[in-house]
Amino acid sequence: MADNKENKQENKCSSCTISDCKSRGSGDKACLDHIKNKLVILSGKGGVGKSTVAANLAIALAEKGKSVGLLDVDVHGPSIPRIMGLRGKRAKIKEPWLIPVKWNDNLKVISLGFLLPDDNEAVIWRGPVKGSLIKQFIEEVAWGNLDYLVVDCPPGTGDEPLSVLQILGNDAKAVIVTTPQAVSIDDVRRSITFCEKVGNPVAGIIENMSGFVCPTCGDMVDIFGSGNGQNLARETGIKYLGAIPLDREIAQSGDAGKALTALSPDHPVRKALNEIVERL
Repeated sequence: MADNKENKQENKCSSCTISDCKSRGSGDKACLDHIKNKLVILSGKGGVGKSTVAANLAIALAEKGKSVGLLDVDVHGPSIPRIMGLRGKRAKIKEPWLIPVKWNDNLKVISLGFLLPDDNEAVIWRGPVKGSLIKQFIEEVAWGNLDYLVVDCPPGTGDEPLSVLQILGNDAKAVIVTTPQAVSIDDVRRSITFCEKVGNPVAGIIENMSGFVCPTCGDMVDIFGSGNGQNLARETGIKYLGAIPLDREIAQSGDAGKALTALSPDHPVRKALNEIVERL
């Protein structure tokens, strides 16, 4: 069994595009050495815009010249392909690697949505199968050298985020997304406790849908309230990365597969994301 594992790894290394790898033959996790920063986007509650934040954060980093990988591990509802305008694309296999879909020269994306024969097909899997897929997505994808790997997890503290953090290791940092309502803040507290228990640091908290930008006058209206994310960050000693306003253009651009690129440079959402990237 040991010989088979070593042969498998040697085959992987011989096909790897990373010519300067110093970890050949040391195991499947060797390629993680070529990822400088690992950001896992978490939310204790669904519907907070986590996937939109993950996608646009990855784009904002890529626009600053960083080499970025965007990994969608939301097995039951992979929305990254639509948000990124990549629906219908298919990931290629170059034995023994899975080749991510290229968004631009700086950004590569992988999602179960790139492997399903039908976008409308339901994925009915239990935990162990999902864990195996996530392991493959992290360790057997030809990411190459990355400045950042941004991982979009489904909400909660279950199989997917647990598998991601365990495979990536304790140097992976969580970015927790919330909305201003108290019910969302309560779930974010659980996400913080989750990270503490598994031993991963929290890079910061983002308050999404923090105020609504009126399309007519441009005034900001606090539909869901505001400031609770910042208050929680202050209370817990976690860095507050910033607030992203609720804006219909960002929703429309995500539905159209244009994401952040559809927004003008002075758009409030784009400005907010650039500030968040600087704080990260």
